Amino acid sequence: MNRMRQIFAQPAARFWIILFAATWLLSKYSWDLYKALDARWIIKYPAAARLPLEDKISAFMQWLVEDASLGLFSFRDLTRFIASLIEGPYDFARSLLIEGFSVGLGNEAVEIAPSLSWIAIIVTLVAMGHYARDWRLAGLMGGCFLYLAVFGQWDSAMVTLASVLIAVPIGAIGGLMLGILAYRSPLFEAIIRPVLDLMQTVPVFAYLVPILFLFGFGPVAALVATIIYAMPPMVRVTIMALRNVPSEINDVGVMIGCTKHQLMWKVIVPSASPMLMVGVNQVIMLTLNMVIIASMIGAGGLGFDVLTALRRLDIGGGIEAGVAIVVMAIALDRLSQAFATRVAADHLVDPDLNLAKRHPWTTTVLVVAIGTFLLAQVLPGIQSYPDVATLSTGTFWSDVMAYINVNYFDTFEAVKTAFLSYLLLPVKRFFTGIPWAWGIFAMTLIGWRVGGLGLSIMTGLFTAFIAASGLWDKAMVTVYLCGVSVLVASAIGIPMGILAAQNDRANRVVNSLIDTLQTLPSFVYLIPVVMLFRVGDFSAMIAVVLYALAPAVRYAAHGIRNVDPQLIEAGLVSGCTPRQLLWRIKLPMALPELLLGLNQTIMLALSMLVITALVGTRDLGQQVYIALTKADSGLGIVAGLSVAFIAIIADRILSASAKRAKQRLGLTE
Repeated sequence: MNRMRQIFAQPAARFWIILFAATWLLSKYSWDLYKALDARWIIKYPAAARLPLEDKISAFMQWLVEDASLGLFSFRDLTRFIASLIEGPYDFARSLLIEGFSVGLGNEAVEIAPSLSWIAIIVTLVAMGHYARDWRLAGLMGGCFLYLAVFGQWDSAMVTLASVLIAVPIGAIGGLMLGILAYRSPLFEAIIRPVLDLMQTVPVFAYLVPILFLFGFGPVAALVATIIYAMPPMVRVTIMALRNVPSEINDVGVMIGCTKHQLMWKVIVPSASPMLMVGVNQVIMLTLNMVIIASMIGAGGLGFDVLTALRRLDIGGGIEAGVAIVVMAIALDRLSQAFATRVAADHLVDPDLNLAKRHPWTTTVLVVAIGTFLLAQVLPGIQSYPDVATLSTGTFWSDVMAYINVNYFDTFEAVKTAFLSYLLLPVKRFFTGIPWAWGIFAMTLIGWRVGGLGLSIMTGLFTAFIAASGLWDKAMVTVYLCGVSVLVASAIGIPMGILAAQNDRANRVVNSLIDTLQTLPSFVYLIPVVMLFRVGDFSAMIAVVLYALAPAVRYAAHGIRNVDPQLIEAGLVSGCTPRQLLWRIKLPMALPELLLGLNQTIMLALSMLVITALVGTRDLGQQVYIALTKADSGLGIVAGLSVAFIAIIADRILSASAKRAKQRLGLTE
């Protein structure tokens, strides 16, 4: 009792307790209040006062595509020009990797040159792995792509690889240019930062609706969506990398007479290249993460195979295609990381050697490409991996899932029922019962309490936008699912991070697990979850928890490791047990990092929630998916903006809380 009085005596604690109690009471009795006062507006936002944004956006998009003129050319001409710039390199990449080069159309097409053989492509990737690091990476590259050939995923994998080969350079170079411009111009950075926030928080499905409208159905539209999705991290990493270049290096460049152009491209960018390659790695991983989603508007490849398997509930085929994406993601992730840490000085060659000896791998690749081309005229299996030699794990995975469902169905159902009864449904009733007017007021109050007047106005306006758009109910389902998923992810991830920070063996195991989870594209999580738990909120929660677990672990471990050793030493001297040391020193001092980890967990959870609309959720993600299936750009953009506003509100509130925690603990930014 004394402890409760102490807690309630604190102004901050009193604020949160009173706010939660008031919200709980209104949520529980909102329907009774509505019936007593006969005031429907308490529950439902008045239809007459809704913002007519959906129809206006749809009409604007229609005008943009059909009637908009930019003087010498129409907007449709502009989109066709952009599409042609992307389509040419993409067709070349597909021809080089899988289709071969031909002239003519349809039945009249005549092949003039075959694609690279599967052997030549594997040797090329082995060469890149050895060039970037060592034989170990070369073996990994060869093994991963040989797996794709042996298990019958080669053709689809090459279509996906062609998309990656086009999207990654455009995303990386475009992000680099925008980052350099933002580095040079504070005004441009101030303009582009909220744009980047929207690009990273608007659900990927929402990208697809206007892009489908502008570019039509097909691989070009899918590539445009992929580039938009993958570019923002490169911009942010570029700005950070350029600012982290030591001022001494800049000074040396100025002293030797470099122009601004020379200083940037010959001094600053090369000095920042290791961190810039980290950005390229992020572009690669986000591109692979997008391939399944982009298959909805014509990307094809492995993503289309996964999507088709999900729609047909083809367990074996879905897992096979999903594993193929994972294998490719692991290979490309390790290769890009190797290039990021590669030191050119370690790869110097004697300039007196002949060309072949100076560039042995290039020579080897050319010899193999020409040799396999010639041999393929006699042995077709040299050009394309022979079908009779392919293996399939589809039946195995189907049998495994069938065995699990038959023998452990009751256990899974019991776990599912327990979660639904004691966690999911009570939380859902709480959030879906919150009246929209009180929700706006409460969020405005929270913004003021945490970050002052500016944050208060922003949270209030964003929350009001969601209500005025007629999406309050869907938004509350989104908040409920995200909240529960983040709670479970934090309950699992933070202890894992603490354990990893304090035990080297556990750190190695946890890091391996988290690296694997971060490499998996988001759609891959849905396959086993749907097979084991069917569709619904519980399945969505499991998929979101798996996808969003990584930042909770990493930030917790980072926060615990960065606690000042002197504070730990002081705790030991004063006689603290390991438990007291953790709860009274390490965790309080790591609170800012834990809040930042919570922030990132929420961001990932929201991005995954939109994808879980495919497994039966009834939230904003479902609205975005419905908009995609109907090509309704107005609904898609409004629902996408609502998700983005929820993400931005969470981001700003948690960032402000982390800042306050650091100030309270006396930590510098």
